[in-house]
Parts: sequence; C-alpha cells; structure tokens
Amino acid sequence: MSYPNQNPYGQQPGQQPGYGYPQQQPQQPPPPYGPYPGGGGMPGMQMPYPMVMPGGAKAARVMLFVLSGLNVIGLVLAVMGLGGVSKASHNVSPYAQTEDVTAINIGKGLLIAVIVLIVIFTAAAITLALQFANGGSGVRVGTIVFGVATIMLSLFSFPIGLVHTVLGILVVVFVSKDESNAWFNRPRY
Repeated sequence: MSYPNQNPYGQQPGQQPGYGYPQQQPQQPPPPYGPYPGGGGMPGMQMPYPMVMPGGAKAARVMLFVLSGLNVIGLVLAVMGLGGVSKASHNVSPYAQTEDVTAINIGKGLLIAVIVLIVIFTAAAITLALQFANGGSGVRVGTIVFGVATIMLSLFSFPIGLVHTVLGILVVVFVSKDESNAWFNRPRY
C-alpha cells in the first residue's frame, strides 16, 4: 500500500520547481588567477587579521624563554669557570714559565668574552620574547636574526650546544610561518 504525499506544500512529482523553490545555480569555474593581491577575493576587502597569537608564534616565544634559561645556566657555569681560572692564576709560582702565565691570561680573556656574549644573547632572547604580544615586523625579523645567530654560535660548541641548535632552528621555522607573519603584520591602533 502506498501512502499519499505527506507534505501538502512540497513539490509534486513531475513538476518543475516554481515560486518559493530555490533555483539550482550552475557551477562557475574558478578564476584563472589567485586571489586579489589586497587580501580576499574582492578588491578593497582585507584578509582578517588574527586576534590571538597563533600557535607557532607562541611556541617560538616559549623557546626563546627556554633559550634564555639555558643561557643563564651557562652564564653561571662560565662565571664559576672564570673564578677557578682566576684562583689558579693567583697560585702560579713566580718562577713559572711565561707560556703558562700567557695561557692562563688567554683563558681568562676567553671566559670574559663568553660571559659578555651570553649576557647579550640572554638579554636579546628575553627582550624579543616579551615583545611578541605587541611587536611588529621588526620583532619578527629580530627573532629570525637571533635564531640564525644562535644556530651559528651553537655549532662552535656542538656536542654541548645541540639543544641550542635545535631550539634556534625551531624558532626560525615557527616565526617564518605564514600565520606568524600575519600576526606580526597585523594593524596595531
């Protein structure tokens, strides 16, 4: 047994859709070019800017803080090493050869240079990480330069600096992504 059409307002079999029925629109092929350079598909429209920091930028920010923490640990070790070398230089006998004294002085100078470099990199990492929330494209470029410099310097102490190398690479990759670029290029009023 067949039941009659339960919808008295619906389309009857064999009829064309009339008034009140949605017309089927033919599918149009996509335009041969990409989106309009100003943003969306239409001239004058802007792409929406992110309102919340994207995950890649957040991860890079956290890695900058981790790098600064590792730098502080390295700073403490370098200062302890400088103290040990300085103490050893005071215990050198007055009859020691000049090569020994020169080596100790070169060691002191290298440790002081390393301490200054660590302080500069720690301050740069903290400053850049704190500017992520409101910084512009200069913060992004500075972070990329910082990441590349970290990678280059960590290669000199490769077995120990492997963590710095990996974190530097990840910072550069995350900050270079399109979503991070949109975050740093958003308008700030």
